[in-house]
Amino acid sequence: MNGIILYQSKYGATKKYAEWLSEATGFECAETKKADIRKISGYDTIIMGGAIYASGIAGLPFLKKHIGKLSGRKIAVFCCCASPYEENAFRQVREFNMKGDLAAVPLFYTRGAWNPEAMSFKDRTLCNMLRKAVAKKDPKDYEVWERAIMEAGEEKCDWTDKKYLEPIIEWIDQAE
Repeated sequence: MNGIILYQSKYGATKKYAEWLSEATGFECAETKKADIRKISGYDTIIMGGAIYASGIAGLPFLKKHIGKLSGRKIAVFCCCASPYEENAFRQVREFNMKGDLAAVPLFYTRGAWNPEAMSFKDRTLCNMLRKAVAKKDPKDYEVWERAIMEAGEEKCDWTDKKYLEPIIEWIDQAE
């Protein structure tokens, strides 16, 4: 079986997972921005990874655009997020992103990182505005993601862990 891991990473956590997954599987690894669908369609297994931004999964438009050219392939997606896993939030991300032709595609979760210093001015400003809004709430009423950004604050945090790849590797092994 031959495979490829496509990824779109803005700050590095998704790229780290893609590279770890490549090491574990022997699959090629490539950024979606550099991917050529003619080459991608030659693989049996395609795994797409992207961070969650405003509920959307980065890089997923590439898969949506080309899904028709990939019929018969084993396809999965993993999302990467700074927040800890929470079932309801994950379900919402799935419902928002994995519609139509992607409805049956497995979606996996990986926890990413938080580094305000590395963020673009726009992202840092939006996160600061969000943190100010969340700070007005009673901490006992925080959602999981709200608690995570409030606890992280301005500190650099890296929650990436190879354990998040275990379900993806199991899926690959079952798909063989």
